[in-house]
Amino acid sequence: MDRRPHPADLVAILCALGLVVLLADVVRNVLAPPAGEASVATITLAPSTLPYDALCTTARLLAGLALALPVALLYGVLAVRSRTAGLILVPALDVLQSVPILGYLTFSVVVFMGLFPGTMAGGELAAIAAICAAQVWTIAFGFHRALTALPTDLGEVARGLRLTSWQRFWRVELPYCVPSLTWSAVSALSGGWFMVVYAETITVGGTHVVLPGLGSYVAEAIARSDLRAVVAAIAVMAAVLVACDQILFRPLLSWSERYRTDQRIGLVGREPWALALVRRAPLVRSVVSANSRMMTRLARLPIGARPTLDPGERQANTAARRVAMIVLAAGGLLALARLTLYGRTHFSLADIGAVLVLGGFTLLRVLAMLGLATLVWVPVGVWIGLRPSWAVRARRIGQLLAAFPANLFYPLFVAAIVTFDLTPDLWLTPLIVLGAQWYILFSVIDGTSGIPREALEVARLYRVRGLRWWTRIVLPAIAPSVLGGALMASGVAWNAAIAAEVARWGDTSVHAHGLGAYIAVATRQGAFNHVGLGMVVMAAYVVGLNRLVWHPARAFAERRYTLYS
Repeated sequence: MDRRPHPADLVAILCALGLVVLLADVVRNVLAPPAGEASVATITLAPSTLPYDALCTTARLLAGLALALPVALLYGVLAVRSRTAGLILVPALDVLQSVPILGYLTFSVVVFMGLFPGTMAGGELAAIAAICAAQVWTIAFGFHRALTALPTDLGEVARGLRLTSWQRFWRVELPYCVPSLTWSAVSALSGGWFMVVYAETITVGGTHVVLPGLGSYVAEAIARSDLRAVVAAIAVMAAVLVACDQILFRPLLSWSERYRTDQRIGLVGREPWALALVRRAPLVRSVVSANSRMMTRLARLPIGARPTLDPGERQANTAARRVAMIVLAAGGLLALARLTLYGRTHFSLADIGAVLVLGGFTLLRVLAMLGLATLVWVPVGVWIGLRPSWAVRARRIGQLLAAFPANLFYPLFVAAIVTFDLTPDLWLTPLIVLGAQWYILFSVIDGTSGIPREALEVARLYRVRGLRWWTRIVLPAIAPSVLGGALMASGVAWNAAIAAEVARWGDTSVHAHGLGAYIAVATRQGAFNHVGLGMVVMAAYVVGLNRLVWHPARAFAERRYTLYS
């Protein structure tokens, strides 16, 4: 192996030193008592502060992702390995995905600020916890879905080799799930970027938290009605996303393709330049090889139980599942009773009815915007999906657009609403779908790429064109994918409603009637009872919509159009 110095080694050393300096600076700022209010950083709109703000924002996002990954892996493994735990964790995952992420921030700020008074650590930990919550359930869902799709022959090989549970995870399950896990992590970044921008400045009652970052920079620009500063922050965020995509995410996605077991063509394209540069650097290769050897030894540790066919153990597991079902039912009834008692004590039926009506307004906005986005992106996605070279380019661009925090664009819309005196209930509505629409486009491209070429060739030979081509060939083929994308987009849109239905420009605030505005206003006032009520109602709407509409519709499409699945 060539161990002569390479320019890439110098780049890697400089990056490592820069990372160490950045972490030291962040720790110093977090632990040092600020000169002013304990939880408020000094924010200036000088363009020279944008690079540092961008680094702080990116560091929080990556910290939240680093925390979310092990939690998601543990959640997915427990849900699949233990049928008893799966009875609880799988339904809970659907509920946890439905809880508005911004609602977590309301309570985490109060908790962490109480644990770390007098420093910025409380606000930082609250922001990182909220960013983790914004990503962990998406990653856990993708990992769980990949684990449940593990081929039977791989499971038989693991049992035949009598691998322990630890060895099975590291040598069979995790490698098989790497492509899905990587894509889930990248997809979850959109929620993470959205949350990190929102979490850098938040007011919960008398608690005011301002952290250095692009989110607080934009908030200060909004307070001063400085449109140029908002545009500058958007430009810097775009540069940060491009840098992260080129240096981190595209290399990871390209690396994950080596673990793909199906025959589908990857959507990453040729090898990223950053990955090629790393492979040409002897020092970096040595570090990677040492880490790989360490992980290999770790994966071979005989930790955990080996597979067994003992009938007595199977009977014990069956009894444990029955006990878990009884405990789960009892716990659910107790929680429902406590919730009912709490609601009757703190709210009247008129209060609950009013919140349900506000939820109905938000529901109409979400469905209207999802329908409009579907009408726009289905033709575009089909056109792209039928052209593989365009699909690769569209995936790269769409990945950046999906990750871009849509709430950075909100001030531009609000400035127009205030300037032209537009109706907030109407013109704030498009903000809900700014970040959600890309999930629909991705799903259409994926569904179209999976149409059998034989079906398209038969349609061409029999001259099936126009409306008949759409209704007989394309729409049945992409229906399951489109409905899956709509399911993900719906969750993103509901979370965005909290930030989209209440907006401010300078001293002017605009409100739309809806559940998101209700939760946002209650958060600012520190009315935790009303925040909790809004979160419960929103979760009920989302879970009900998923269970009554999206899941049944997707299952029907998958059964009805099995030719294209």
